[in-house]
Amino acid sequence: MATLYLIRHGMTDAVGRSLAGWTPGVHLNEEGRAEVSALAAALQRIPLAAVYSSPLERTVETARAVARLQTLGVQIRERLGEVRYGEWTGKTLLNVSTDPRWLRWNEHRAEARCPSGESMLEIQARMIDELLELALQHPRANIAVVSHGDPIRAAVAYFLGMPLQMALRLEIGTASASIVQVEAWGVVVKGVNLQQR
Repeated sequence: MATLYLIRHGMTDAVGRSLAGWTPGVHLNEEGRAEVSALAAALQRIPLAAVYSSPLERTVETARAVARLQTLGVQIRERLGEVRYGEWTGKTLLNVSTDPRWLRWNEHRAEARCPSGESMLEIQARMIDELLELALQHPRANIAVVSHGDPIRAAVAYFLGMPLQMALRLEIGTASASIVQVEAWGVVVKGVNLQQR
C-alpha cells in the first residue's frame, strides 16, 4: 500500500488574485512560508520515502520545506505542474471575470478548455498517470507530492469517483494535504484539505 500526501503549495501573492499558471518567479510569500513550515512540522512524524514536486518555484519551495525535515531531496515531475492557462496566464481574476470562456470554464469543467491551454480532463489524466506511477514505485511507503489546487482537485475527484463537473465543490487550500492510499484492489481517500493552521 502506497500512501500519497497530495500537498498544495503555500500562499503566494497571486493566490485568489491572478492566474499565475506556469509564469516563472511566483514564490511563497510570508504567509505561505509560515503555513508551509507548520505543515512540514506536522508531517515530520510521518516517515516519507520521497518528496516529489511540480517544477514551479512555489511548489519546489513547499517541497523543500517538507523534505528538509526528513533529510530528503526533492524530485521534480513535470506532470504535477499547474494548469496551463494559455491566453489567461498572468491575467487577474478581475480581467477574466467577464470573458464568456472563463464563465464556461467554471461552469463546465468537464468539457471546457482554457483558450490555447489545457482542459480539466487533460489535467486529470496527467495527474492520475503520474500518481499511479509513483505509487507503483513506492508500493509500501509514504510519499509527499506537491502540486497545485486544480490538479489536486482533479485527482481527488477521480479517486472519489466524482464527476469533474462537481470538482469545484472540493476545497483544496494552500499548504493543505489530501491523503490517498493506493491498494492492490483500489484507492481509498483518507482525507481532503487537511491543514495545520
